[in-house]
Amino acid sequence: MASASPNQNSSLNHLLPPNWKTKITEWLQEDIPSFDYGGYVVGEKETTAILYGKSEGIVAGVPFFTEIFEQLGCRVEWHVKEGEVLKPIQTCAHVYGPVRQILIGERTALNMMARCSGIASQAHRLRILKDKNGFKGVIAGTRKTTPGFRLVEKYGMLVGGADTHRMDLSSMIMLKDNHVWSTGSITAAVQKAKAVGGFALKIEVECRSEEEADEAIAAGADIVMLDNYEGDALKIAAGNIKQRWAAKGRQVLVECSGGVTEQNIESYFCDAIDIISLGSMTQGVSFVDFSLKVQKNA
Repeated sequence: MASASPNQNSSLNHLLPPNWKTKITEWLQEDIPSFDYGGYVVGEKETTAILYGKSEGIVAGVPFFTEIFEQLGCRVEWHVKEGEVLKPIQTCAHVYGPVRQILIGERTALNMMARCSGIASQAHRLRILKDKNGFKGVIAGTRKTTPGFRLVEKYGMLVGGADTHRMDLSSMIMLKDNHVWSTGSITAAVQKAKAVGGFALKIEVECRSEEEADEAIAAGADIVMLDNYEGDALKIAAGNIKQRWAAKGRQVLVECSGGVTEQNIESYFCDAIDIISLGSMTQGVSFVDFSLKVQKNA
């Protein structure tokens, strides 16, 4: 089957930080903080469960799913690869272990797979539109992620072929309207940011006009975000900014954001835009449907 991204491979789990497994421990603790009443009913008999993919989408979240069951003393055997396109109804994996332990992990694992795969599927569809239109820039997510679940959601973006954008407040300095208003001016905000961020961190400034973009670039910003621009106004502004600063020997990245969706993103594609970011990659995204069924005669 086709994979989500031509650059996708099975080693994305090598990106995960050392503490990622503790997140899964916390998920399990949240779902069973005291007695396991249902587990008492079924006991510890060894059994097999099958993970079915029940709707179309991109498979994402494999290492998290596997770790959930490994922490419960179970074993997972996969029949699909991460990034693969699901054709429902499809057998994705077998889970082997004590029935009680499988049922403890069932809902946590399904919730994670549904959301991670939904985000990967959205990213994949956006990647197809980018390639179809020959857009040379970057399609990125945002920091509009679920608290405590960001690692999984950003992982899903990568599996689907999108850029994660900044991972957190420590990854890049982004100065938005509240930063500017609280500091007094774009120039003052950028100068203060540069004083602590040093050479290693890029600075991006949210701008509502070409004048604000010019002020940000003059102050030392690396990226300007044209927020809530639409159609020709966006393309004209981005082109003017690029041309004006290229004449002065400055190369600057231009990002657009605000109101971009899968349905309208093609109207934002142009050579003067380097990055298009979408909060809708994580907010309101449709999930991919999975189910985990214990085999009756196992």
